[in-house]
Amino acid sequence: MTTMAGPGRWPSRLPLRRDVLALAGAWPAGLLSGAAAPARAATPGLDEPPPPQAQRPLVLPDIDSFKLPNGLEVVVVQRPALPVVTLDLLVRAGPETDPPGRPGVAAMASALWSKGARRAGQPVSAATLARQAEALGSGLDTGSSWGASSVTMTVTRPHLAKALSLMADVVRHPLLAADELERARGQALDGLRVTLRSPGEVAALVLRRLHWGDVPHGRVAPPAALQRLRRDDLLAFQARWVRPDRAALVLVGDVDASQARALAARWLGDWALPATAPPQAVLAAPQAMPATLVLVDLPGSGQSGVAVAAPYIGSGAADRAQRFAGVVAQAVLGGGYSARLNQEVRIKRGLSYGASAGAESFAAGGMFSARAQTAHASAGEVLQLLRLEITRLADAPPAADELAARQATLVGSFARRLETTAGLADLLAGQWAQGRPLADLQHYVAGVLAVTPAQVQAFAKTWWPAASLRAVVVGDLAAAGPGLTAPDPAALRLTMDTLDLESATLRQP
Repeated sequence: MTTMAGPGRWPSRLPLRRDVLALAGAWPAGLLSGAAAPARAATPGLDEPPPPQAQRPLVLPDIDSFKLPNGLEVVVVQRPALPVVTLDLLVRAGPETDPPGRPGVAAMASALWSKGARRAGQPVSAATLARQAEALGSGLDTGSSWGASSVTMTVTRPHLAKALSLMADVVRHPLLAADELERARGQALDGLRVTLRSPGEVAALVLRRLHWGDVPHGRVAPPAALQRLRRDDLLAFQARWVRPDRAALVLVGDVDASQARALAARWLGDWALPATAPPQAVLAAPQAMPATLVLVDLPGSGQSGVAVAAPYIGSGAADRAQRFAGVVAQAVLGGGYSARLNQEVRIKRGLSYGASAGAESFAAGGMFSARAQTAHASAGEVLQLLRLEITRLADAPPAADELAARQATLVGSFARRLETTAGLADLLAGQWAQGRPLADLQHYVAGVLAVTPAQVQAFAKTWWPAASLRAVVVGDLAAAGPGLTAPDPAALRLTMDTLDLESATLRQP
């Protein structure tokens, strides 16, 4: 979440310097002298906004999928309107596959995919790979998120074969060189130093640990963990997880299924299937820590970061109607400027530049989280508001117009992702990475629009009782005052020096 300085940082109106505004005739003299400009009549059909158009049904394009003999899945959506194709080559292995005590392995390994690879049997440097990608009009975008590590490119139709050849080499034959590991480690540590000075970012990291506990989805990689990473860790990840029967190729754009099959067979068909059975990530439901509130002292920070977590339905739940009710419920609270959290925190009280919420859902369980940044003195009030609005939904279901607004926001956001090849490829990749049927995307709009106020209320009653909430406040605790801990006298208080993001208790031994 992007945040800005706290309320009251800047004056609401800045004085106009007429000598500056008048330079080069930038402002009409009449405006500077205070004279009112004559009103101009609107020109019909030109100055009036266009009338709203009739609603059009949202139709997803056909999705073709098939497997190569080595088990690699190919997903194709033909979009011939523009001569471009987005390619996404994924391996079903994200941070949840990191070995215990080694968080950060998947993220580091995928980051190094584009930093050197063997091509035609010869080592190719990171700089050469970058030049080869740029020659195709794209870049090699690599990364790792929950469920998958991937490399992505978007190219014009004539460059499709060369792009897939390049992607196949960086995923199948990365060098994972020691010098590139040190360079990437340095960059990651620099980024973490910035992250750990941001109260909102620290609150998000602590909240993940607090809600999930010491299970795969609750692990984060602080500086000490990155320092422990060795090249052997990356080589082990590559050997264990990067195999064709845990991989998929997603193509969206000016390509049909037969062309996709030929391309995949050419560049990925000879990827040998190991003799061993494919490994499976051992996942677990959230195991929340006992503390219901964690306070982290960050002296000198400009603001306090406030975050609250609650349980959320897992993606593998059989009740589809309840899953859609969860999607709408989290949108009622945090899905847009006029959603409840932002209404209470920003619009009504001016305590933050924005309060938002979101949810993540995996087969073993999920997490709903609400977030805001505020002045230290108002951190306690913002914390109580976030908690109250989450639990209040069980007693105050959305009115019809409120529900319709949030449903429109969800459908509109979904529709915008369908407009580009990259957006649609990302949707398909997310479905595949989490093991969800691709066909479920066809039901998204109807499922969201079918949710009723009673279903939203029932979801909140089931999943968001007050006792299930966990909260984190990170900031200058002395500036926050005693009001922060009044409702939670047993809150766990930590400093940045005593905070241990790998510990099962968050505290250093």
